[in-house]
Amino acid sequence: MGDTALGDTVTPNTILGIETSCDETAVAVVERATVVRSSVVSSQVEQHAVFGGVVPEIAGRAHVRELVPVLAEALATAGIEVPGGSAGGIDAVAATTGPGLVGSLLTGVSAAKALSLVWGVPFVAVNHL
Repeated sequence: MGDTALGDTVTPNTILGIETSCDETAVAVVERATVVRSSVVSSQVEQHAVFGGVVPEIAGRAHVRELVPVLAEALATAGIEVPGGSAGGIDAVAATTGPGLVGSLLTGVSAAKALSLVWGVPFVAVNHL
């Protein structure tokens, strides 16, 4: 599936959202644009505190390490099972595409596009400004 702008004709019922633009790994499942079925966040504050700010390389590596467990928890909390490549009721996958740290964004966007492809649902690019 190709990238989809929010203004396009796709009207998904249940969206999986992934946010990895800086120093938090977050995944949420939202239904009908108003019902948050799950929202899971893994913070990197403690990892960066010793440096006095966000270190892009550390942030990117933390997203790689944390994204799968955060995703699994968000899906489980929402009561969604995705066996054998099934979308399990997910109608679209959205991810922050910018602005943000390049390595961090790459992790979330790559995961979102992979899920979109495997599940056969649209990928929605989100600018979080």
